[in-house]
Amino acid sequence: MLTRAAAVTPDAVFLRTSEGDLTYRQAEQQSAGLATAFAQAGMGAGSCVALLMHNSLDQVLVWFALARLGAVHAPLNTALLGDRLIHALRVAEASVLIADAELLPVLTPVLDRLPELKRVIVNGVTSDDRFEDLAGYRRCTDPASATEVDELAAATMLFTSGTTGASKACVLSHRYLARQGQLHAQHLGLRAGDVLYCPFPLFHIDAATLTVVAALACRGTAALSRRFSASRFWAEVRAFDASVFNFMGATLTILWKQPPGAGDRDHRVRLAWGVPMPEWRRGWEERFGIPLRGIYGLTDGGIPVYDTVDGPQRPGTCGLVIPEFDVRIVDDSGQPLPSGHVGEIVVRGREPGLTMNGYHAMPEATAQVFRHGWLHTGDLGTLDDDGYLTFEGRLSDSIRRRGENISAYEVEQLLIRHPAVLEAAAIGVPSELTEEDLKAVVVLRPGAGLTPEELHAFCRETAPRFMVPRYIELVPALPKTPTQKIEKFRLRQDGITPATWDSGT
Repeated sequence: MLTRAAAVTPDAVFLRTSEGDLTYRQAEQQSAGLATAFAQAGMGAGSCVALLMHNSLDQVLVWFALARLGAVHAPLNTALLGDRLIHALRVAEASVLIADAELLPVLTPVLDRLPELKRVIVNGVTSDDRFEDLAGYRRCTDPASATEVDELAAATMLFTSGTTGASKACVLSHRYLARQGQLHAQHLGLRAGDVLYCPFPLFHIDAATLTVVAALACRGTAALSRRFSASRFWAEVRAFDASVFNFMGATLTILWKQPPGAGDRDHRVRLAWGVPMPEWRRGWEERFGIPLRGIYGLTDGGIPVYDTVDGPQRPGTCGLVIPEFDVRIVDDSGQPLPSGHVGEIVVRGREPGLTMNGYHAMPEATAQVFRHGWLHTGDLGTLDDDGYLTFEGRLSDSIRRRGENISAYEVEQLLIRHPAVLEAAAIGVPSELTEEDLKAVVVLRPGAGLTPEELHAFCRETAPRFMVPRYIELVPALPKTPTQKIEKFRLRQDGITPATWDSGT
């Protein structure tokens, strides 16, 4: 795909970061040169190379160089340290690691516990002579021919977020990466000249497949920020000349709850896509002049659902199942449920390679999600007669309270309706009644004044009794992954703290 784009639009900008721009021709030439150097160092088809790098031009070039060789690239969460970093490297079975120099203080303490890691290549200046220097590989300018690979062979490992347990490595094929990028461009109406801005890391599908590969598919520009920052967001949108951006987690809420300003429409963004879609969607579109489009998907199963770009949207739904996928709602035994009934969302592609190959070196976990040809997502939803999907929460994120199964997602949506609430997480905590009680952990908007008693009263007025949290704790920030997913296991570990307010009921 890159070779074809470099031939057709050589001088168009493919990659944009705060470091500058790379054209399609430059990206092709530089990644091909890196591939030659990597091949000379023994990296080749089937070998796994892990990356511990922040978003950068170099990370994308390394990724494409490894793809050119048929090697598997495994970008790691840059927030990992200690046992979690060791776990990820062992799961990937990587013998080579390419790391940013600034991350060496995290890596160095665990190297003695990783004898299987034979080579560490550093991107940046380091005084430690144990490590090789990526700059030496970049000096190679003699591009090797691309290796012929099976399009269904492993190309990338992307790790699950690990917010509820140990991370698993989703094995994604060359065809998965290419087709997900192509389908994303097609179903969102992306086009040449679009600048796709993403403030999320390249170890996540949003930045990797749905930004970089989607830009490649439409001959647009992938504009990568190092990380999401509410204070820098709009300045980066303007600096990168973005026409499209994506959101996830609480990022849209954080932007929405900032005070309105004269610069709210000072941009050329024509589309924003992501999840979850807020109730105040129409207010956002009016304030910022940006239409919002929802999707539904996951790294394991691809993106089978999109809001139509030109057709009618159905408020409250994620969008319409696209022709390239089948989606069903099933009960606990895997049997299809009628329209409108809540059950587990299962998906399958109508062509090869639209879902992951499996979890690397975890056959039992793979067999658990792939059953009878369907990938079981672990998500709850409903599907109507016209093919519109509604997300209802996670199977593993429900709270059993006094005989009721409560969706944490629904409780969180209730809490953020309060104008003083910026973010919220709902968790189950031990109850003297043997099941669980409901705790809300809440971040307030800057300058907002709200007591737990007032928030509790708001919930009592607007929700069924069983959805009203017994416990409320106000915190300055929620623990999150770099992709802005809340690490609920940390909140559960904390449980009831001295700062937790108890309503008594």
